[in-house]
This record gives sequence, C-alpha cells and structure tokens, in this order.
Amino acid sequence: DLANGKVSHANFQRAFPGGNGLTMPSHRGASPWGPMPVENAVHPRFLMPAGNIERMDFYHEPILAAEILEAMQPVEGKQIFDGTLGGGGHSELLLRHRAHVIGCDQDQEALDHATRRLASFGDSFLPVRGNFRDLDIILAGLGIAQVDGILLDLGVSSRQLDDPARGFSFREDGPLDMRMDVRASFSARDLVNGWAEEDLIRIFREYGEERHAARVAREIVKARGVREITTTLELADLVARVVPKTSGKHPATRVFQSIRIAVNGELEALEAALEKSVDLLAPKGVLAILTFHSLEDRIVKRFMHRRSSPYIDRPEWSEPRRNPEFAFHLPTRKAIGPDEEETKRNSRSRSAKLRVAVRA
Repeated sequence: DLANGKVSHANFQRAFPGGNGLTMPSHRGASPWGPMPVENAVHPRFLMPAGNIERMDFYHEPILAAEILEAMQPVEGKQIFDGTLGGGGHSELLLRHRAHVIGCDQDQEALDHATRRLASFGDSFLPVRGNFRDLDIILAGLGIAQVDGILLDLGVSSRQLDDPARGFSFREDGPLDMRMDVRASFSARDLVNGWAEEDLIRIFREYGEERHAARVAREIVKARGVREITTTLELADLVARVVPKTSGKHPATRVFQSIRIAVNGELEALEAALEKSVDLLAPKGVLAILTFHSLEDRIVKRFMHRRSSPYIDRPEWSEPRRNPEFAFHLPTRKAIGPDEEETKRNSRSRSAKLRVAVRA
C-alpha cells in the first residue's frame, strides 16, 4: 500500500528513472499558462483507443481535457499527482504528453481498471491506493518532496453513479452505501439510520442546500422508527414524498449529495489537500481543481483568492501589509467551464468548473 509508505526509494527510482525526490528543472522556463498543442488529444478516437476498452460503462472521458492540458503543461520530466484517478482519462492525457503521473484513487476497482488501461505507459505511470487528503503521506512514502502539478477531479465518478451496487444512485435500487472506499466502516445506511434529526437537518442544509431539510429529516426519523431504511430507492421515494419536484432534477438529488459528502468526508478532504498543496508544489507548479457543485467551488475559490493576494488590508491599518499566506498566482480569477460542444457530447460536464493556481 503506497499510501502507507511501503514503497522504497529504490522502487521509486525504478518507477521514475532520474527521480530523486526533487522536481526536474529542464522545463522551468515554460510559461505556466502558455499554449499547449492538443491536436488530436481530445478527439473521440484519441480518447477511446481501439482495442483498449474493457467496459464501455467504465470509460472515463476527461472533462475539460483541452483546458486541463493548457493549464498543466505536461511535458517530459514533469511529475504530476492525479489525486482522483477514476477511469484514468485525465492521467492518460498527461501521459500522452510524456509527463510522469502518480495516479491516486481510494476505489480499488477504479485503480485496477486504470492500471490495466494505462499499462502501455510503463514506468511513467505509478498507481497508488489512497485518499488525496493524504497526498503528503503518499508522496513522502515515494521519496518525493515536491511535484510539478496536482490535479483533482472532485465528486462521484460516472461509473460509481451508474453502478447500483455502490449505492450512490437514486434512480436504481441498491444497498444504501455511498462509500467511495469500501474499506471504510461507515456507510450511508449508518448515517441515515443512526444520526440524530438535528444532524440530518444540518448536513441537508449545509451540504445540499436543501430548502426542505427539516421536513426530510423528520420523515426519515419517522420511517426508520418503523423499519430500518436499507436501500437507495427506499430513501429516494421517502424524500420524493416530502420534497416537491420543481425542476428537471429528482427531488432526492440534494439529499443524496449531502449524505455522500458526509459519509466520505469530501469537504474536509478537499480543504486538507488544498492546504498541503502549498508545500508540495514546486515553484511554477500547477494546482488544477475540477468541481461540480457550489460548495466545492466556493472552498476552492476562497482558498485560491486568499493564497494569491500579495497584500492584505484592513480598515484599522494605515497601509496594506504583505500577506503571510501568499503562495500562488492566478492565471485567471474566474472559473473555466465547458463549451456548448462538450456539454452536448457529455451532459455530466454541464456543472463543471475548473480553477487553476500556479505556485509562486
């Protein structure tokens, strides 16, 4: 388990020839946000190479692929930490531009698939099972002091959503689970049947921004008093009875999101990884974060803005002072979203927002 530091420095040297725990200096003159030729990199035939597909439903089409390539500037000699490997789509793009990639995921099934998919890249790709909140421990276990890029594609993967057995979906019946790492002992079933009503209200409001949080929590407590809630459709039907359908979204969307975030500690993991990135990125190293809902995006936006202001000012000060937390430059202060063509091709990209920061 690489996350537990069981890989020796010698094995890291084998995986990344020439690597000594420090970043490679040869590319330092390149602009962190200059043009990156993508040519066929995001063409459908390039994204889905013939003869290399095991299961169509597992395939990870990378969202905002061209924009991420432009931001990350993957070239030979760069070491990039992909903290959300998933199906391996983003990692494959980076590897095709000759970067070395450490692909991290807490889902063993995803890790196994991506490892097979990316086997042709040989020692340029190193898979590791773990949570990106522990990226400092993972990199230290590999003897790496700093990397040239950190990429996080947040939220639940399409494969996890589409597999009823994982318990993420409110459209198909499955066990009430929602664990991204099946080794974890705490599941959605434990939360729904064990948490106090006031705690349910809190997460529905904070993590789902659900207007009917109190009504949903009350109904859950009432139902579980009769019989334990054990399946996704049980919960989805319960929520649908008390939350009016006012848009194209399923009434249980926000509640399921809230439970998933709480079960997996997603926001805490994001906050931890952001803070750790400051010390783990080499000068001009790139931090790229893909978010899919406002809670995640708000955390990333505030972190990047707070860490990219050279000076801070307060009304009681006579003049601005240097910001002791200054660490990044922002190529753009606005989030980058998909264009119309991408949203038509991949409807799940519609809510995607990419934010990028470059280590000062």
